[in-house]
Amino acid sequence: MCGFVFSSYGGVKAEKFDKSFQKIYHRGPDNECVTTQEGGIWGFHRLSIMDLSSRGNQPFLNNGNELMCNGEIYNFEELKEIVNDIYEFHSESDCEVLLPLYEKFGIEIMVKMLDAEFALVMYDGQTGEVMAARDPIGIRPLFYGFEAETGKIAFSSEAKGLMDFCKNVEPFPPGHYYKDGKFYLYNDLADPKMIIDEEISTITSKIKEKLEKSVIKRLHSDAPLGFLLSGGLDSSLVCAIAQKHLEKPIKTFAIGMDTDPIDLRYAKEVADFLGTEHVEVKITKDDVLNSLRDIIYHLETWDITTVRASIGMYLICKFIHENTELKVLLTGEVSDEIFGYKYTDFAPTPAEFQKEAQKRIRELYMYDVLRADRCIAAHSLEARVPFGDLDFVDYVMSVNPEKKMNKYNKGKYLLRKAFEGLGYLPDSILYREKAAFSDAMGHSMVDYLKEFAESKYTAEDLERANEKYPYKTPFTKESLLYREIFEEFYPGKAEWIKDFWMPNKEWEGCNVDDPSARVLSNYGDSGK
Repeated sequence: MCGFVFSSYGGVKAEKFDKSFQKIYHRGPDNECVTTQEGGIWGFHRLSIMDLSSRGNQPFLNNGNELMCNGEIYNFEELKEIVNDIYEFHSESDCEVLLPLYEKFGIEIMVKMLDAEFALVMYDGQTGEVMAARDPIGIRPLFYGFEAETGKIAFSSEAKGLMDFCKNVEPFPPGHYYKDGKFYLYNDLADPKMIIDEEISTITSKIKEKLEKSVIKRLHSDAPLGFLLSGGLDSSLVCAIAQKHLEKPIKTFAIGMDTDPIDLRYAKEVADFLGTEHVEVKITKDDVLNSLRDIIYHLETWDITTVRASIGMYLICKFIHENTELKVLLTGEVSDEIFGYKYTDFAPTPAEFQKEAQKRIRELYMYDVLRADRCIAAHSLEARVPFGDLDFVDYVMSVNPEKKMNKYNKGKYLLRKAFEGLGYLPDSILYREKAAFSDAMGHSMVDYLKEFAESKYTAEDLERANEKYPYKTPFTKESLLYREIFEEFYPGKAEWIKDFWMPNKEWEGCNVDDPSARVLSNYGDSGK
């Protein structure tokens, strides 16, 4: 996970640029570079993952063109073969291929050729044009703004990297590239080109094949790998596939409250089954409350669900950073969006199920993907997200939504069925009921947060919230707490986030006042 700040205005005062640049130091402490070139000011914090030598340092330059990229280009070896006739490579960095690829094909074709998680900015030395692009899901973060004095565009891996010298800072839309002063959509992954109506056996076979390929390609790293393991279906499958394809035991990490953890025992069951090197981290009420401000600062959000779910991830990544040499973590995000949450059991029709999945995919960059990136990057680690693989998501979104709905008395049935009876996981895990991460950490965690908010605010404070925060007004004392902390760091920037992450209130059974799955009538054994 690297980080960059770029301003197309070379006249930005050095102290302002450096102040902003240092705010994202955590994303890449291995090498720091600030240069002023014809295209503007380039600042890059490197986290060395591929080619650990100095040859992999950025920005990359060629023929007067310049490029910075925070990303993993999984098909870079294939792409190198395409441009070998015009370019001599100087490193083993996967991102170096981007410059010659651009020079041969242009940005529109280039971004469509990438099997990657990426955010990039580049300058064409011949045309004087500044360009940028972001992967279709938005797994790698990117923001843009306009320099306060000149109005010239600037880009950064996090919003905080632009706040000191830019106005109108906004998230860069996933699946778009920027050229000629405009944003162009190149891949709306939520909108499948066709709907596939195959036999269940065919669908599950392809799901298994594509997820395995996705995990395997993400095991390629020159830096050491680790795995976040909750004991839920998604992270357990990622670990199981990886362990089957690696010779040594993988390193897995689980976290829970010291009082009532749910996930820890399931994670240990998975770890014992797979034979991993497993570490448990237990946290206290004080850990939760004392980390809250730092978490919201790093997240750049006020959303209830995102904040709750980030606490465990942030603290376990802190532990990994402080106690291991790991740099890359594989996670289980993105599965829920394409296969369904607990609340999507209430979807009234296949069309509504598909529409909800599309909404979640298009908004991932504001919620689960944002959480994973910021919690992991805050501790100088890189996230890899197998369920967010472009080919995998494209296929699952193309499957007839009627077959993805919970008609089997078990959510995510297709994913579970794909690995049934193959020895990847015990049935107790493969068919475990889904539990929300923030709840499975231990129900006490959310209770502590609510109690703290209750002690801090009165009913009158909550009533006045609509005057103070007319945009997406906090509706509970807990949400008011998060919003107030957010506004301290990012005043007036609440519109970065579209809305509170909540179940679809238009569906029967989903009109609830808390985003946790435990308030739903179908929660059942999820909290056990």
